[in-house]
Amino acid sequence: MFYFLAKWLVVSPVLRTLFRPWVIGLENIPTSGAAILASNHLSFSDSVFLPVIVDRHVSFLAKSDYFTGKGIKGALTRLFFNASGQLPIDRSGGKASEASLNTGLGVLSKGELLGIYPEGTRSPDGKLYRGRTGVARMVLEAHVPIIPVAMIDTEKVMPIGSKIPKIMRIGIIIGKPLDFSRFEGLESDRFILRSVTDEIMYELHRLGGQEYADVYATSVKEKRARVARPVSST
Repeated sequence: MFYFLAKWLVVSPVLRTLFRPWVIGLENIPTSGAAILASNHLSFSDSVFLPVIVDRHVSFLAKSDYFTGKGIKGALTRLFFNASGQLPIDRSGGKASEASLNTGLGVLSKGELLGIYPEGTRSPDGKLYRGRTGVARMVLEAHVPIIPVAMIDTEKVMPIGSKIPKIMRIGIIIGKPLDFSRFEGLESDRFILRSVTDEIMYELHRLGGQEYADVYATSVKEKRARVARPVSST
């Protein structure tokens, strides 16, 4: 109840008035039943704009750090993420990844919409990066359609590191549902998982027109962090 009150009485009117999002393909999102919304990830604001334009409840898997902050800022951040329907996940890998998968499957088992960023993290430079195969495993295990979503210009509204958004128009392009039922029962085959993931990323590239880089965004971020790290003198 709190989610819908916050969305329709506060968040949606404000964002629709200020940012005037244009949307293509909203009819591709089913009015009922479980489905995965697989989106590119340009900005923190992606998790706000996408649920605003969808009438149904959308649950996003968000990194657990957002739910564990200290002080007033941490409490406000935690309140926002809970109100916007986001679920905490641990991205450290191993058993944590399995738990994240189960969290997503739990949302889908209730016939709800689940939002996922296949890249696993925000793009550091506006490019579209290689997708993680967890999204493929989830769609094959849940037997649900996956709907590609391209966010447009959200990185200009709120670039990485910014605290105050820039008021400008953003866009959202929603593609037709992708059907991977031909791979049913093959969710443990890593080659199939990679093939499914690459097909999803190709569709995101086609919809949004981003330059594609066949490396993981996390690898790019780690490399940049090493370069930027000052070298200690001995």
